Amino acid sequence: MGRSVGFAIAGPVALPDGGHVPLRAWDSPERGLQPTFFSDVWQTVFAIDNSFVLWGGAVLFGVWMHWKVWTVGVSAGLLHLSMDFLLHAGDGRPQFWPFSNWVFHSPVSYWDSTHHALWVAPVSAVLCVACYAILWRRGMPIWAKAFFAVLLMAELWVARQWLLFF
Repeated sequence: MGRSVGFAIAGPVALPDGGHVPLRAWDSPERGLQPTFFSDVWQTVFAIDNSFVLWGGAVLFGVWMHWKVWTVGVSAGLLHLSMDFLLHAGDGRPQFWPFSNWVFHSPVSYWDSTHHALWVAPVSAVLCVACYAILWRRGMPIWAKAFFAVLLMAELWVARQWLLFF
């Protein structure tokens, strides 16, 4: 159970940002990301893949079906959405879709230095390292430790990029 729960967490944590993959492929550096990111089409994609309603329904479904791995994984995705809700200043999502298109504009951002990212990003990085240390101590096989180490390095690299460029 331990191994499957670990991977159940890793996947759905990234899924709420799944819409970014085709967005990045579609955009070009010459055009920039801003016009496409805020287009109606992409805001609809983000509303769907960041919906508390849909992810909450997925958690309830997992609980009802007694699917522990599913429930843990989808709960990890819901945790991701909760952090997005609190840490998106000016680029939030309509997270109560399909019931509402309301967007919470947080005063705090994980990436925008004009909204305290110089404080938030280091705290986030320390939390990621602490979570990795907890996973390390859980006695996972070396390949799982390496997998989560790669995820940690990617997270730290992205945080570095946000702080350097924004």
